[in-house]
Amino acid sequence: MHTENSMINVGFTERQLWSHILAEAEKAAGEDDFLRELMADWIMLHGTLPEAIIGRIVSTISPGHLSPSLLETLRSLLNENHSILASAVFDITAALERDPATTRALHVVLHAKGFLGIQIHRFSHELWRVGRRELALYLQGSASRALQVDIHPAARLGVGLFFDHATGIVIGETSVVDDNVALMQNVTLGGNGKDTGERHPKVREGVLVGAGATILGNIEVGASARIGAGSVVLKPVAPGTTVAGVPARAIGKAVSIEPSRAMDHVFALQGDRRTHLAERIQR
Repeated sequence: MHTENSMINVGFTERQLWSHILAEAEKAAGEDDFLRELMADWIMLHGTLPEAIIGRIVSTISPGHLSPSLLETLRSLLNENHSILASAVFDITAALERDPATTRALHVVLHAKGFLGIQIHRFSHELWRVGRRELALYLQGSASRALQVDIHPAARLGVGLFFDHATGIVIGETSVVDDNVALMQNVTLGGNGKDTGERHPKVREGVLVGAGATILGNIEVGASARIGAGSVVLKPVAPGTTVAGVPARAIGKAVSIEPSRAMDHVFALQGDRRTHLAERIQR
């Protein structure tokens, strides 16, 4: 895990993580008067991690005059179903594990667009599930405008997800993203036409999807596969396979059990031109 002076480990509880975030916020508050106000409003005046996340969601997507009513709506939802934010600890852990630029859990809660987009989706998905679809779509649209992350409320997301940078991520209505998946910026999980019903990709556990990749149609990307940056995937991808290109084709096996944790985007291609060139130079 990439942390700066951190005591965090992958086995922490929500309470332990919240205590750590509070300590980080107090340290940041001591560095600047402006930050002192922000840390108080966004972190230190809240009693729990879910409360802080709800507050951060509202401050991100809602105009000031709507904030109190939206805040109460999200709190009521959480009271009715505590599982909505139960995955937040795993999502924070994923960012700390996989992103060398992220050195504090506080930074994930306050600044990581991917994390915030995922948490907003968890509320919009619950609203969609219980039939409150207009409000679900409001949250989706607000998140899209504020974060440039567009996840349909009906899409099903797992836990321990990492959306790095997150700008331009689009996830369609019938998409499924299983646990421990990593998506880079400008990834699209889309349909391939005007069909109805199941028409979006199913991305299984441990998959790594590179920046700008497009996956279209009701196809399955098997567990622990890797999708190369800029690829266009139109056919199913076997588990543990690396694919790249337009259209994407298999170029080898993934180098780790869970590529999404290794975050290795560099592919060693057997027989590719760079290999032959290197051999000629060595001669």
